[in-house]
Amino acid sequence: MVNDPIRHIIVLMLENRSFDHMLGGLADELGLEGIPSGQSRRFNKDFEGHPYDQVEGAERVLKYDPHHEYEHVFHQLANHNSGFVDDFSRSYPHSTPEDRWEIMKYHKAGDLPALHTLARHFTVCDHWFSSVPGPTWTNRFFVHSGTSLGRVAMPNGILDANLHWYDQPTVYDRLNERGQAWKIYYGDIPQSLMLVDQLEPINAARYFKMRSFFEDVSGDEKSFPQYAFIEPTYYPPGANDDHPPHDVLEGERLIADVYNSIRANEELWMSSLLVVLWDEHGGLYDHVEPPFATQPDNRQEEFTFDRLGVRVPAVLVSPWVPKQVLGMQFDHTSLLKYVQVKWKLQGLGDRVLKANSFQPVFLSEPRKDAPREIPGPAPSAGLAPHPDPLILGRRQPAMSSQQSALFAMTQLLESATQIAEGALASRVKRIVTGLDGQVDVALERLEAFLHQHRTQA
Repeated sequence: MVNDPIRHIIVLMLENRSFDHMLGGLADELGLEGIPSGQSRRFNKDFEGHPYDQVEGAERVLKYDPHHEYEHVFHQLANHNSGFVDDFSRSYPHSTPEDRWEIMKYHKAGDLPALHTLARHFTVCDHWFSSVPGPTWTNRFFVHSGTSLGRVAMPNGILDANLHWYDQPTVYDRLNERGQAWKIYYGDIPQSLMLVDQLEPINAARYFKMRSFFEDVSGDEKSFPQYAFIEPTYYPPGANDDHPPHDVLEGERLIADVYNSIRANEELWMSSLLVVLWDEHGGLYDHVEPPFATQPDNRQEEFTFDRLGVRVPAVLVSPWVPKQVLGMQFDHTSLLKYVQVKWKLQGLGDRVLKANSFQPVFLSEPRKDAPREIPGPAPSAGLAPHPDPLILGRRQPAMSSQQSALFAMTQLLESATQIAEGALASRVKRIVTGLDGQVDVALERLEAFLHQHRTQA
């Protein structure tokens, strides 16, 4: 590929935040498609007809998890994106006006220290859309493979898992075919293991906890994988995925830690591209209407896949990219398009084939002015006291749909793992004790599966 100095691609994908919500407050400063001052405020109405303006001051921690399944997203996008608050208020009829206003609010400039610093110094993609107007899993399947095999619905929990056989080729299969090294680094339970090919010993052996990322990133640049994908921590305590109701500043800490560790290794920094993006919007308002999209394949069991999802934050970070706002249309398959062309990989479907690549953004000479370190949240930025500690504390009263789906996935992993005598009864006992026990069991299942398959690789 001409004028491509990148030897390492590092992808950090977080959860459930819209572009306006996270980066819209930088519109005046950076000239991006956000919320400029001096214009008529955009608004949505709740189901009772009360209007809610788009204003700054979004909370770090949301009390509710706004719905973002595809039927809710289509409600939100109705009549030129005017259904967000209506959908939320119908989903949570006992929510207060303050709760409903959070759907429209955005973080003012500087409130997100890591993300906003990256946006000020590197390339913001202000027309990067989620791949599907739907929830987490379908959008994450698109970033790994360019399709979700006709499915948009999330699994329905532990007993009715609604788990499908996702056996499509992935970017990791294509990288294997070309001899390109890759790793997936994860916080607790990597969702990408739902892709069938990832369960093969040769692929399962490439999964490592985040502590290995920080060890690898500080080592020899030549030993670092060509492609690295980071999955955050999805479960509390320590959840840093940005999925409401998790504290958005925990995600900021992760972004800062990842950037600062790469930046501290000069050889790795000078040969890397860090892509920071979010999988989908999480039910939070964005004013840009998603455009039509190329269907990835002929699988349409649950959706036609002819429209992109809601706009999400995306920042390209490297000494080889300029300080700029890039208005070209992207979605998650644009990442795959870049990787496919770069390393001459076999195809991953029609959506990837026709996606825009961001490769033309690269400079002919590296910049020398990138910050040596970016700020994370202040050490004193702990969670404020709140009358509902089950929601705002380190534990939640129940699993979100994403967490339930991950737990269901670990049941399948357990079926592929030899279990020591007496261990199964112990796990069942912990499952019925509540969320903490369920999380512990899920983590135990995952590590047992990966350990067994690493020894077979």
